[in-house]
Amino acid sequence: MKKAVRMFITGNLQSMFTKLFFKEHADKNNVRGFYRKLDPGKIELFLEGQSMDVDKMIEICRKGPNYAQIRNVELKDERLQDFKEFKVLNF
Repeated sequence: MKKAVRMFITGNLQSMFTKLFFKEHADKNNVRGFYRKLDPGKIELFLEGQSMDVDKMIEICRKGPNYAQIRNVELKDERLQDFKEFKVLNF
């Protein structure tokens, strides 16, 4: 079964390394959607794919890269958007 979620992550996030981290893990786990930087220290992720793959990606996102300090994660269920790949927006 497929599922989609929107995540808002706040913390100390190094933008260039963070973008690459989330893109690499999304591609590796067959998850589609996007990464977008909102404000300094806040990013948005839209994740969709098979439930098991999305759940695995959510756990990876909660931990973040080794050098990041995640302070808060908000999760919201969404409708499937049928993304074809995972993109980094506002590059």
